[in-house]
Amino acid sequence: MSEYIAPLQDMRLALDLAGLDEVVALPGYEDASRDVVDAMLEEAARLTGELLSPLNRVGDRVGASLGEDGRVTLPDGFQAAYRAWADNGWNGMGCDPAHGGAGMPHLVVTQIQEMVMGANMAFSLCPLLTAGAIEALALCGSEAQKALYLSRMVSGEWAGTMNLTEPQAGSDLAAVRTRAEPRPDGSWRLFGQKIFITFGEHELASNIVHLVLARTPGAPEGVKGLSLFIVPKFIPDADGHPGARNDLRCVSLEHKLGIHASPTCVMAYGDGEGATGWLCGEENRGIEYMFIMMNAARFAVGLQGIAVAERAWQRAHRYANERMQGSEAGMRGGGRVAIVRHPDVRRMLLRMKSQVDAMRLVAAVTAAARDCAARHPDPAQRAEAQVFVELMIPVVKGWSTETAVDIASLGVQVHGGMGYIEETGAAQYLRDARITTIYEGTTGIQANDLVGRKIVRDKGAAMHALVERMRALAASDLPVPLQPVARRFREAIDALERATGHVLATWGADMRLALAGAVPLLMLFGRVVGGWQLLRAALRSHELLERGDGDAAFLHARIVSARFYADHVLTECEGLARTVCEGSDAVLDEMAGL
Repeated sequence: MSEYIAPLQDMRLALDLAGLDEVVALPGYEDASRDVVDAMLEEAARLTGELLSPLNRVGDRVGASLGEDGRVTLPDGFQAAYRAWADNGWNGMGCDPAHGGAGMPHLVVTQIQEMVMGANMAFSLCPLLTAGAIEALALCGSEAQKALYLSRMVSGEWAGTMNLTEPQAGSDLAAVRTRAEPRPDGSWRLFGQKIFITFGEHELASNIVHLVLARTPGAPEGVKGLSLFIVPKFIPDADGHPGARNDLRCVSLEHKLGIHASPTCVMAYGDGEGATGWLCGEENRGIEYMFIMMNAARFAVGLQGIAVAERAWQRAHRYANERMQGSEAGMRGGGRVAIVRHPDVRRMLLRMKSQVDAMRLVAAVTAAARDCAARHPDPAQRAEAQVFVELMIPVVKGWSTETAVDIASLGVQVHGGMGYIEETGAAQYLRDARITTIYEGTTGIQANDLVGRKIVRDKGAAMHALVERMRALAASDLPVPLQPVARRFREAIDALERATGHVLATWGADMRLALAGAVPLLMLFGRVVGGWQLLRAALRSHELLERGDGDAAFLHARIVSARFYADHVLTECEGLARTVCEGSDAVLDEMAGL
């Protein structure tokens, strides 16, 4: 069984192309020097490879379990790994130093998160949810709530969750029924049941801070009547020490296809006199606050897709270089060769690798834009960066995760029959990847968000601005070896612009026509922005090769990756554009037999 090796060369290239030097020059990021960042990446690579990766297989086999006493037990080694993670400050890498965090840029934290997710996706979900809860509390909590909770959550002493949906609601949060009743002392009593609560119960941390959506008396119907409540597992005393157990419990654990070591809980609030909670922010603004967590979580789930795809690629690549089978095509009388010598295996591996490269680069430029939107001294630059981030979030989440499933499936295929056998480990990556297209909003929800909120709302202005940026690169004076890539890229941009125009033209007449092609449009958009970033990476690699700088083999491979992507992935864009523009009638035909 191979262990995870952090792709540091790829990550450093991603940091460079995303503009690390510009990001660390932003106010508040001055401590993130090149030397500091390099040291952090090296140490994170060591930690994830030596500590978290060996637990990945154990976690898949053993999984989380719920005892009769209501305690959730994780596989051996997880408790020690979490303590090492938290005690060495990794939990607070991107958090405000005022609460004990390191204050690192999103761009840098993104690379560290990918390492943790690639080494052990199930483990990574606990700090991921805590990070979202920290962000929501930091923006919406009272000063007293921040003082009580944030430093303890940033340190990893306490963990966090978000509790949105319920059995009858699914993705329709307007159907949430959990209720909150006020108490004279300013606290609230909560009653209800929540499902799909990641790390809703565990003993990695000494307390769990649940952020729960519920309805107050007289609240409006639908999502406008939801409020956000802080409901800790143990009620803290005035000094912050966990006290009495709150009236909440894990009713059951879901039996899942993958991420077995991540406990997905059904949570009951208020079996007795009610779970004690405190209003976070203002009444009836809960869905607004929860989307703070949701957007951060959606980006992070996109990173999960990238990470598990990288792990699947690493496993397949090693196997293809070790597995001896058959002779090389066209070589009469030749001996047995590693299967990496067979053309179709090479095609599969390059498809895996080029798409992982593309997804990582797209996530990196999005993370850098998040830093700019938060810290740039020019309000116009902040606003422009925020528009780009909002446009890209559904792409990072939706396209990256759908592509990750395809990559993990290819990883099984590279292994042949052995890939279908659990002992090789290839199947776990496919099982783990499958949830990423579903939680924190399915791919369809991401696509509807892209179309309805990001493209139609501003009449395509943000998309048009991005298209102009991409066209400028494609039309620039590129080196001869990259001109075929640029030609394919221009064709893909044309396809994206045509599909976007169709969506804008049909939305007003019948939005169903636009939404029927929303997922193909999202996948088209992802392919195009992936090609944009790979062309940038190939150009940078060509320049370094011309100067004789860097690792020549690595840089040449980046150029090959862009060439392959152009010929095998960007060529699919025309077909996706036709699906967007011409495929809606069949979807909506009432005689389809559905």
